[in-house]
Amino acid sequence: MFRLPSPRTDLCLIHPPSVFDFSKREILFGPISDVVPSTPAFEMYPIGFSSIAEVLSRNKIGTRIVNLAYLMVKHPRLDVKKYLKTIKARAFGISLHWLPHAHGAVELARLLKEVHPDVPVIFGGYSSTYYADELIRYPFVDYVVRGDSAERALVSLMRAISGAGRLEDVANLVYKQGDRIVSNDAFIVDDHLNDFSNNYVNLFRKAIKYRDPIGMTPIHDWWSYPITMIVTCRGCTNNCVICGGSKWAGNRYLRRSRIAYRDPQVVAADLMRLTRFTRAPVFVVGDIRQAGDDYANRFLETLAPAGIKNPIVLELFDTAPEGFFEAVSRSLPNVNYEISPETHDDALRRASGKPYKAAGVEQNIGWALKYGARKFDVFFMTGIPRQDYRSVIQTVGYGGRLMKEFGARLMPFISPMAPFLDPGSIAFENPDKHGYTIRCRSFDDHLKALSSSSWKEMLNYESASLPRDELVGVTYEAGARLNELKFAAGNIDSRTYRRVKARNDILTIGERVREGAVGQKGRLPGKGNGRIVGIDANDLGVVCDKDEIKWKRKGPGFRFLAIGRAVVRELVGRAIIRRRDI
Repeated sequence: MFRLPSPRTDLCLIHPPSVFDFSKREILFGPISDVVPSTPAFEMYPIGFSSIAEVLSRNKIGTRIVNLAYLMVKHPRLDVKKYLKTIKARAFGISLHWLPHAHGAVELARLLKEVHPDVPVIFGGYSSTYYADELIRYPFVDYVVRGDSAERALVSLMRAISGAGRLEDVANLVYKQGDRIVSNDAFIVDDHLNDFSNNYVNLFRKAIKYRDPIGMTPIHDWWSYPITMIVTCRGCTNNCVICGGSKWAGNRYLRRSRIAYRDPQVVAADLMRLTRFTRAPVFVVGDIRQAGDDYANRFLETLAPAGIKNPIVLELFDTAPEGFFEAVSRSLPNVNYEISPETHDDALRRASGKPYKAAGVEQNIGWALKYGARKFDVFFMTGIPRQDYRSVIQTVGYGGRLMKEFGARLMPFISPMAPFLDPGSIAFENPDKHGYTIRCRSFDDHLKALSSSSWKEMLNYESASLPRDELVGVTYEAGARLNELKFAAGNIDSRTYRRVKARNDILTIGERVREGAVGQKGRLPGKGNGRIVGIDANDLGVVCDKDEIKWKRKGPGFRFLAIGRAVVRELVGRAIIRRRDI
């Protein structure tokens, strides 16, 4: 891969793939990433990277983002060691936000220390926080920044690394002092987020500065489908029992006692700014009603005069009144919604920590479509507490009924809780109460699980009502049945239907092959030499097609002229500020 030499930076944030050497392994990833934008390498880096880069840049700390996972997906023969040698930085930061990146993060840290032995390696993110005491004991991990608010802590840490501060004064930090492990008592939990933005213009500026537009790419198909995100808050008001980011989990290990919001006008301004640079969808992260109706109304009222044409995606964490959907329609003519009831069964949903009822979901779908929603996605899941085979199949039938009642703008999905039940979640910490057996407790246990050859072997839990073999089987069956129902209802075309069916058939047989039930072990029909090496095309879209989770847009994705003007303005502005400081 040809690239120009790039200048040195202070902090290089690197995003690893889920399994570091996925391109050399036989792995049956299955449907673990079907309903998220990324591939099974989970190459979409945390949105917090852009906020960290913005805050550090304002504090005159150069920050570069490298999406190594994306580069490894795009260039399977990439010499990673050689590539890492070209990066010159004062420190490296590795994202370990969700645990599926455990293997990739650790192996990346190991390789960085081999290539740059004197450069400190910093870990951060939810999973880094949960497993901080284990991570810091690795010889190639120098620092762990805990919590969900790393920006200010990283400013202090980078100053300490450069000799302008002391490690003992850095909040949220776990580090080594000789043979001793030190956990600093000071802990930052930001309760106001207006200073933290997702400045995509800053990302383009850095792409120019470091001569690396490919390395900062957020996701594998971003240049053709440049979806962006706007964050409304940190923390959550809900207690979904399987989520490591729930209110309970946040309070327990992230020390977040209450949710922190960005002002609705600030969120709206960010959204309007983004739509000047792209025609693609903008995903608003977090239900805008979490902070109350007044917050949602101020957000929508600020947007109303803008006449935004981009597809805007809103999340629903709970059911909403009819007036909400009417208000949204006045401000966002191209609005889309997502809700995740997980199951058709009200009792099971309640056991999962979601108290709303299916009748309320159906009412919301009807109101949303009545007021012009372009698309309404409903997400179901296999592997939730107390769920059994019969219940999964009934959920699929329920999805079929929704399509008959609401038409093609309603799109149901079903996917597994995989590869992990979140450490730190209510169910992980209290498995017996929720019908689970935990197979992986320690960080090392999860590393070993991610080294498995199949997503079934990666699972860190076993449900008493849906054992692993049954979970895998019913997940494929549910995907196949829902694919049939979507085609029958006219929600997908014949080409999409055939693609999903072919992949589902191949992977279903593949699981049986690996169990020795049919054929020769390791040989899959339609796979050429019979091996799954790297991320195979058959791993992409097993229970649904990737295009099904996308939102339609008009015209090309980027407005490159507007981006160029904004980058120039920002570069000139920063140059003026530097001159004043001199």
